[in-house]
Amino acid sequence: MATTSAGLLLYRRTPGGFEVLLGHMGGPFWARKDEGAWTVLKGELEPGEDPHAAALREAEEELGLELPPASVPDLALGEIRQRAGKVVHAWAREWPESGPDLSRVRSNTIEIEWPPRSGRRLEMPEIDRVAWFAPDDARRLAVRAQAELVDRLEDALGG
Repeated sequence: MATTSAGLLLYRRTPGGFEVLLGHMGGPFWARKDEGAWTVLKGELEPGEDPHAAALREAEEELGLELPPASVPDLALGEIRQRAGKVVHAWAREWPESGPDLSRVRSNTIEIEWPPRSGRRLEMPEIDRVAWFAPDDARRLAVRAQAELVDRLEDALGG
């Protein structure tokens, strides 16, 4: 059965348009990967949890920072379905000014079995780093289906 996640695509305005904040997935599987290894800050919904509330919770957990208050309501970007079937509901929020101090980002941790079927458990950051990307770079680096979220944000911002 496909899982359902909710995420927040943070963005900031730049002289040439806008940039989005993506997280690089943590762990040994993703360590040497770049294209397809970046993601919107997202995670699975708790039972009965409102998807928008889950998106905000997950973004704060993966950044380890408090989100800026929304100056306008978050922009609903709809949902996408990733290759493995996961459905992701997403919203966008503008981060005012230059954005967070990325050196202060401290993601929550997850535990995985590595190598697979070894019985050995490792704890690691869910997101090992974050970075701002122009839309074209974000579409190239993000999980393939998530490029659509960048397109939707670009359309909404009139770009």
